[in-house]
Amino acid sequence: MIYTVAVRELCEFTAKQGDLDLRFTPAPTAAEGIAGHALVAGRRGEGYEAEVSLSGQYEQAGVTLQVRGRADGFDARRQRLEEIKTHKTRLELQPDSHRQLHWAQLKVYGWLLCAQQGLAELELALVYLHIGSQQETVLLQRCSAAELRQHFELHCQRFLLWAQAQLAHRAARDAALQSLSFPFGEFRRGQRPLAKAVYQTAAASGCLLAQAPTGIGKTLGTLFPLLKAAPTQQLDKVFFLSAKTSGRALALQALRALSPTKEVPESPPLRVLELVARDKVCEHPGQACHGEACPLAKGFYDRLPAARTAAVAEAGLLDQARVRSVAQQHAVCPYYLSQELARWVDVVVGDYNYYFDSSALLHHLTQANQWRVALLVDEAHNLVERGRKMYTAELQPLTLAQARRSPATKARAPLKRVLDKLRRCWAALDTPEAEDYRCLATPPQPLLDALQQATSVLNDHFAEHAAESDAALQAFYFEALHFTRLAESMDSHSLFDLTRQRGAAAPRGGPASLLCLRNLLPAPFLAPRFAAAHCSTLFSATLQPARYYGDLLGLPEDHRFIDVEAPFEAAQLQVQVARHISTRYPHRQSSLQPIASLIARQYAERPGNYLAFFSSYDYLQQVAELLAAQQPELPQWQQTRQMSEAAQHDFLARFTEAGQGIGFAVLGGSFSEGIDLPGRRLIGAFVATLGLPQVNPVNEQFRHRLQTLFGAGYDYAYLYPGLQKVVQAAGRVIRTPEDQGVVHLIDDRFARREVQALLPGWWSRAAASQA
Repeated sequence: MIYTVAVRELCEFTAKQGDLDLRFTPAPTAAEGIAGHALVAGRRGEGYEAEVSLSGQYEQAGVTLQVRGRADGFDARRQRLEEIKTHKTRLELQPDSHRQLHWAQLKVYGWLLCAQQGLAELELALVYLHIGSQQETVLLQRCSAAELRQHFELHCQRFLLWAQAQLAHRAARDAALQSLSFPFGEFRRGQRPLAKAVYQTAAASGCLLAQAPTGIGKTLGTLFPLLKAAPTQQLDKVFFLSAKTSGRALALQALRALSPTKEVPESPPLRVLELVARDKVCEHPGQACHGEACPLAKGFYDRLPAARTAAVAEAGLLDQARVRSVAQQHAVCPYYLSQELARWVDVVVGDYNYYFDSSALLHHLTQANQWRVALLVDEAHNLVERGRKMYTAELQPLTLAQARRSPATKARAPLKRVLDKLRRCWAALDTPEAEDYRCLATPPQPLLDALQQATSVLNDHFAEHAAESDAALQAFYFEALHFTRLAESMDSHSLFDLTRQRGAAAPRGGPASLLCLRNLLPAPFLAPRFAAAHCSTLFSATLQPARYYGDLLGLPEDHRFIDVEAPFEAAQLQVQVARHISTRYPHRQSSLQPIASLIARQYAERPGNYLAFFSSYDYLQQVAELLAAQQPELPQWQQTRQMSEAAQHDFLARFTEAGQGIGFAVLGGSFSEGIDLPGRRLIGAFVATLGLPQVNPVNEQFRHRLQTLFGAGYDYAYLYPGLQKVVQAAGRVIRTPEDQGVVHLIDDRFARREVQALLPGWWSRAAASQA
């Protein structure tokens, strides 16, 4: 049996000791790291070989460890092998555990090189390059080949038992998946063609965009075929990525159905991990992540092996509760335990950001370990806006003002100097004649230089004063760091704009404009993530038109699109268009009475539970108040701004089988997608307006830029995003083949041919059947 392991993965498993310590962060960006490596290599002259591919084997007890990796550089004349590490803070602040890991990696590379080239000894050099000063610190050791071999074999022996267990698990998993049966016997209508398309996409190493209606079981219909394909496609991991907690809950529910039970013990021994945000699982909020501040960080790597072994001892669901339980038993941090477990499980369920964000954990591990991964992107219509947010950065005037007033800034002159300089550069943009909103070609270079200096000084400050807690300074630092990193990749995919702040958001005497690097086209950032996966399936009930999502998400040119037929009959749904009502902004006031009358009339004809969706809270409240005044006996309840989870639960709890009334909600909000109210819990919906984004300077910039890029600026900026919200909201009504309901589309524009073409096909049949 052969187990392939990267040098870094091997050493991170066997050489890490002591505390979890994040004080020597943040690390340079990937681009800075690549540039730093190139700089060092360029200084070495002729005969220096960069990026040396190395591999070797260690055999014991019938298991062969295939160890591979790339050493950073080799100078054959000096017989020196180099490992290059870039950094931003003072090297003396580096934790011992980091240095030990770096030496362990370099010595493994050293033996692989000695074995490959027959060398008797080798000089090893740890080269630390400071990104700001570009100065090198070189640490040297001369080792014999025998010493390096002993080091290599020691680490391989430590890893061997774990490798044997992973090979046994993988063999059992693949054998079980090959004979896996669909857990519910028969597929639902529409579920089989979806599953077939997902399986074929995995077999072809392709990308699938699947529009499939609510109610067919998309989650299980995509997970099942992908797991079936895993053995033949040699998939290491399946990543199920969702925008919302509800999507992750459905995935975990589906995976439970595929997991072994007493009744079905032959089900595959899958290891499934739920990844949860740090602020939701931190046991000591407010404490820094190092051994001097947090008891779970102290000795973390000493206790990690036992916790890791306990977590994977039995295949099953490592959800938030299970991971926390294991972490408590072994006194380790549950968040960082889950990050370690991501290396050793078969399926990971988590938010989009774990794979698509600029510093995404799962993408990093995929690249570092050369995994073959399959992506399932749930409710993929959300990835457009989420992708934009991931690659958008803001600088708030108030955040800078608060950072300048922090105790640390007042006490330390270097901090005050760089923040004052930044304040002056920023304030210089706010000339008296400047408009309240401006869009510039690029951020001014003096501003970027001041930001770079500020983040560099803050790097050193946080490393030297890790025990101090300064929320204001940290908040500004992370804003500035994100902004400067995105500025490095500024291109036609993003805008740089300034919006003048008013009131408390504009501190006296300082800058008054919010600065934003605003991404409008996430494709250039997301495309490499899809390319890194063996296969990808993006699915949702609203992916129309397909070219819009292909363009904005950066899907491969040869991606496939399928539109799964709805399992519903036309007679189940009445689709009615209010052709004589305009909800355009100038007509809002005159639309209130017709909409209130329509709701009252429908409720009188068929009492029950309804949802009424509006484009804003103000519009919602005006109609609700008018309806309450005219129909006081008609029960109603409303979504409110910044609704708590408890209040959201109470809102949905009103939709009972025997309940009656109107729930007023905002189109595009938390109640317009991701909720399931089958049967009599919801029998109808009113959708007022086309959901078009507000016409404002920002959206007009989007329209103009998207027109230049794709020739369809209005559609891409307004029409398609708006109708996606409409279809999602109306899709709450029919959830099962037994449901009966009505949808009122309130606006004369819904009768237009170009709008009708973007609505679900079976809606047209339903409308025609009642015409």
